[in-house]
Amino acid sequence: MSWLILIMVFLLCALKRGITDNLSVSVVIPAFNEEKTVAEVVEAARNSDMVTEVIVVDDGSTDSTAEVAENAGAKVIRHTSNRGKGAALRTGFKHSKGEIVAFVDADLKNMTTEKLEKMIKPILRGKADLTKTRFRRKAGRVTELTAKPLLNFFFPEIKFEQPLSGQFAARRSVLEKMKFEEDYGVDVGIVLDADVMGLTVREVDIGTIKHDMASLSDLNLVANEVVRTIVDRALAYGRITMMDSMGKAIRMCILGLSLTTLGVFSIFFIRAIPAMAGVVIAVAGLIVAVYYLLSLIRRSVYVFRRSTGKVQAVRSFIYMHFPILVSGLILIAMISTLLGAVHVDDGKISIEPTSGNLIIWKKSQDNRTFDVRGPYTVDSALENENGTIRIPEEAIKTLGLNYGDRLFIANETYTLNRTRQGEGNIMRMPLDAREALQLNAGDVIQDGNLRKVFNGVYAMRNISESNITVLNGVIIQTDEAPGRQVRVLVDGVKVAETSGVMKKGAYPIYINGVPVRRIMFSDEAANYTVYWGRHVVKVEVLGTLPSDMLFASSSEGRFLNIWL
Repeated sequence: MSWLILIMVFLLCALKRGITDNLSVSVVIPAFNEEKTVAEVVEAARNSDMVTEVIVVDDGSTDSTAEVAENAGAKVIRHTSNRGKGAALRTGFKHSKGEIVAFVDADLKNMTTEKLEKMIKPILRGKADLTKTRFRRKAGRVTELTAKPLLNFFFPEIKFEQPLSGQFAARRSVLEKMKFEEDYGVDVGIVLDADVMGLTVREVDIGTIKHDMASLSDLNLVANEVVRTIVDRALAYGRITMMDSMGKAIRMCILGLSLTTLGVFSIFFIRAIPAMAGVVIAVAGLIVAVYYLLSLIRRSVYVFRRSTGKVQAVRSFIYMHFPILVSGLILIAMISTLLGAVHVDDGKISIEPTSGNLIIWKKSQDNRTFDVRGPYTVDSALENENGTIRIPEEAIKTLGLNYGDRLFIANETYTLNRTRQGEGNIMRMPLDAREALQLNAGDVIQDGNLRKVFNGVYAMRNISESNITVLNGVIIQTDEAPGRQVRVLVDGVKVAETSGVMKKGAYPIYINGVPVRRIMFSDEAANYTVYWGRHVVKVEVLGTLPSDMLFASSSEGRFLNIWL
């Protein structure tokens, strides 16, 4: 039987030796005027086989604490003045070398090696990243009346019996990520950081602890520092704004304003988001913002009425509501800038910001479009395309033309064609056309300036509505003016309809490229008839209609060219 006991003792010793061999342990003891008890705490630490170094940080003591600690065998580091418990712990941690660091108060009257090792073993055995102690004592007023209620409110997941025990240990790699408070808030701050980081924290019972009862003034100081630390951590980790009803209203109001801004911004600047999607986002954000703004106003009025210090209340509201004010000003600035770029003509509203142009076009109840146009980048024509201008679809809409129409620039003819796939808003033009229009490769044209660039250019556009081709010669203008609606009928059937500004004068009509008649317009509605073989061509000039195209007169080109 004796040999079995010897084997068990040997195994226990080997296990103990294996634990201490794996990780080194430093013990840090903060001390301020603790000459009566510091030696006992140092001896308890030095008597442990697990501990590899003991450091006492003399935090500006005025007694012989440093000398007593040195005589007890500790390494002593001195602060020239009292800087607080947290500062002492940080200094000790900075000068320690252990892979595990344990922190023990210097005022404990019955600290033992066994109690110290209970703190360290769970970390050595890989069962915890951080350990804190609980113990039986007479005091605990700050814990019960201050710390626990605040923790239950802001950090309800923390259920420790004694969150302010003062004694704790952790791996060095863990402590390096922690924030050491300067004062008595250091203990609870470390625990809260560990909780938020998702570390394994164990509360270890070390029995009964004896130390001097703190005075009421000292407890008041401790309570203040603990409260400040908990509230600071609650702010840092978003625990206060998640619970406060006014904070929720502020956050949601800012969210609504941000969504509205995003929606408006996407309409004008983000081509990947469809314009209607931007409208939906903006409207949804506006609804959210208005709802929570009203809720915030009601809550603010209630709080303000109950406040005794009106000036301070106003300052607090300004500070709290400032983000909403800024978000609102950004939205107002954006909308006012865009509205300042509005150009309104009959039937068309054009809004041009810096890098795009919102076009809302309403010709009739059956023809409405809503799109974002421009800007367009000028580039060289493709090889062997000297008679072609490749133009984006949005640009050709702004010019009022169609693909296949022709432009006559400096006595040269250019056919309008689509841009190549993937080239987006690239406008490819031959060199001669660019020089005539005073453009260079790389120039950027805003949609609102596009008609200015092509102002005065003669174009032949296809206005056919049947299998009979009808071409209409027009001069591109920059502004709208009262024009005329023109309808073309062949053998009593309407084959084309268009509009343009028609001044007094002669307008030539061609059939199959042959000039057949010049109609004399005298600023009144009239009908004109042309006979071509068995066909009867009737041209009706009707009432006024705003247009930004000028019909080509005899001196400018071909008014109509009908192919039968």
